[in-house]
Amino acid sequence: MRRLLPLLLLAPLLTACLPQRRDAPLVGELTGLSPQEARGRVVYMANCQQCHPGGAEGLGPALNNKPLPHLAIRAQVRAGLGAMPAFDASEISDADLEALADYVVRLREHGFGGR
Repeated sequence: MRRLLPLLLLAPLLTACLPQRRDAPLVGELTGLSPQEARGRVVYMANCQQCHPGGAEGLGPALNNKPLPHLAIRAQVRAGLGAMPAFDASEISDADLEALADYVVRLREHGFGGR
């Protein structure tokens, strides 16, 4: 976990100059999910949607404007940060966490017209 700390500390700096999409809704329905991304969507809806609705800002910050790699997404979910709670493996399994990271990346790409 100590190896992840520098990455978590650098993430805000890496995303500071990106376009702000805090409240921008995603355009169109997210379709064509892989089985892994579909599994991640289920995990997202159960654990993340309430605070990050559709990846936009809600009780938590927007996810759509943060190009975090899978490693940083997984570390954030496991460790929590600020008001975000940590989710251990009894709440989100490692396999579900990987699927969740895939879905969050796909959600972000969809919001910017990717894929």
